[in-house]
Amino acid sequence: MTAAATDRAAGEPGGSRYAWPVIGGLLAAVLVFDGLLSVILEVLYLPLYIGATPLPIAAFVAAVVNVLLVMGMRAVATRPAATALPVIGWLFGFLICSTTGPGGDVLLTDSWTSPLLLACGIVPVGLYLFWQSFLRPKDAAAAS
Repeated sequence: MTAAATDRAAGEPGGSRYAWPVIGGLLAAVLVFDGLLSVILEVLYLPLYIGATPLPIAAFVAAVVNVLLVMGMRAVATRPAATALPVIGWLFGFLICSTTGPGGDVLLTDSWTSPLLLACGIVPVGLYLFWQSFLRPKDAAAAS
């Protein structure tokens, strides 16, 4: 194949130039949905006990998963506001879980584990986004 034929295939509809934004948009939507799904699973596993001792392992899972979701989103978007979309989906799910349902039942109780889940889900991601936006060396920003 010649160079002219390769350039023409990339410029035609359905070529590689048009496919990457669609795949990136689908990946971004999946990552936002994963943020929403992860908060639902974390809320369900938050009242985990070993004997009589509460073990909020879901809060620490939230810290790791949210940072990984934002790192995955950086493959699609470069702006900090766009890379924070999975965390915004996570926050939306957290707010939904903290309200009462139609029967009056509540998923997040008044115990100390609910604020711990919120803090562990937001603070590490906020620090990561702050580091990526303001503290990352300029040489590393140009290389990636």
